Amino acid sequence: MWSSACKFPSHNRNRGRGSFVAVPAARLPVFLVRHSPICLALWLTVWTCRAEPYLPKDAAQPLERLRATAFDPAQHQMRDLRAQLTREPTNAVLAEKFVRCCIDKYRTEADPRYLGRAQAALAPWWNQAAPPVELLVWRATIKQSQHEFTASLADLETALRLAPRNGQAWLTRATVLTALGDYAQARRACAPLAELAPGLLAVTAAANVTCLTGGAERGCALLRRALEGNPSAGVSEKLWALTLLAETSARLGHDAEAEIYFKDALLLGQRDPYLLGAYADYLLQEGRAAEAVRLLRDEIRADGLLLRLALAESAMTPRPSTCGAHIAALQARFEAGRMRGDFVHQREEARFRLCLLHQPEEALRLAQANWRVQRELADARILIEAARADGQPEAARPALDFVKTNKIETVDLR
Repeated sequence: MWSSACKFPSHNRNRGRGSFVAVPAARLPVFLVRHSPICLALWLTVWTCRAEPYLPKDAAQPLERLRATAFDPAQHQMRDLRAQLTREPTNAVLAEKFVRCCIDKYRTEADPRYLGRAQAALAPWWNQAAPPVELLVWRATIKQSQHEFTASLADLETALRLAPRNGQAWLTRATVLTALGDYAQARRACAPLAELAPGLLAVTAAANVTCLTGGAERGCALLRRALEGNPSAGVSEKLWALTLLAETSARLGHDAEAEIYFKDALLLGQRDPYLLGAYADYLLQEGRAAEAVRLLRDEIRADGLLLRLALAESAMTPRPSTCGAHIAALQARFEAGRMRGDFVHQREEARFRLCLLHQPEEALRLAQANWRVQRELADARILIEAARADGQPEAARPALDFVKTNKIETVDLR
C-alpha cells in the first residue's frame, strides 16, 4: 500500500501482532544527573555553535501536541511498581507486573523507551538460562520487538518445555515465526491455542497464517464468523481481527470492505499504532493523502507513523509547511539509530530513502539487509520496489519467489 506515495508502480512493522494481544488470564496459566564542569562546558559549546532555531511564522502554530499523562492511571501504577521494584529488585512478582505495564504502554505508544524499562526490570534474570516462565515469555517478547528473533525463539522453546500449556508463549512463537516467513511452523504453533484460548483469539491467530498462504478469502470468512460468534471478546482481540480483515480485504482489492473494517477497528476506541499505520498505508494507496494527514497529524512520536505522515504530506499539492521539518526529523532519527547500533527500522528507513529522499541504491541496500532479518509481506514489498527503482529487477527475486511459493494473494504485486 505504498506505491502512490513512493511514485513507483506496485504495501505491514514486524507486525508481532499476535504477541500484542493479551491471552485472557482466566483461560491461561500466564504467562540530570547534575552537570559536571566538563559536561557543562560541552553543553555551552554546542549551544553557542547551534543552528538557528525554527521560529514559526504564526504564534498560534502548534509545534507538537502532547498526550495528557498527568492523570493516566497506568503511569501512576508504573511509578508505584518501579518504586517497589527499586526496593526489591529481585522480586519476580513485582517485576512481572511492571514489565507487563511497560509492554502495554509500548503497544499503545510505540515508544521503545518502554521496552528499555522492561528490559532493565528483568536485569536480574536477563542472562539466566531458565528464569520463572512468566519472565521468560516477557523476555522473549522484548527480544522479538528488538528483532532478535533467534534468541526470542530459544526463550520460547525453553518456556514451552517448562510450561507446555502456556498460551502466551504459543501465541508469541506463532508471531515470531510469521515475521520470519516460516508459515508452516507458525501454523503448528497456533494449533494449541484452539484448546488453551478458544474463541476469537485462536481463530485470528490461525487466520493470520491462512490469509498469507493462499487462503485469504477463506481466512476472511473465518474471521467474520468468529467476530459474530464472539460478541463478548476483548477489545484487543476484536481490534486484531478487524485489522487483519481490513488489511486482507485491501490486498484482495475489496476496497469497500477494507474501508468498513478499518473504520470499525478505529471505532473500538483503543489506540493502536499498527492500525493507524495500516489504515494510513491504505489511504496512501488509494490516493487519499489529505485524509492520511488528518489521521496522523498528531502522531509524530512513533517513527513509523511520522514516516507515513511525511509520505502523505509529500503527496499533496501544495505540500504542507510541516513536510520539510518532518523529513528532517526522520533523517535525524535514523542517523541516531545507526549511532546507537539500532537496526530495527531498516524497512522503514528503506522506504524513507526510496520515497522521500529518492535514493534507490541506498534503499535497496537497506531492504536487502532487512530481508535477511525478517520476511513479512511488507519486507517483500519494499525489496521489490527498491530493486525496480534502482534498475536491478533480479535483486527482487528472493521476495518474488517468497510471494509465489507461499501463494500470497495481493493485487498490487500480482
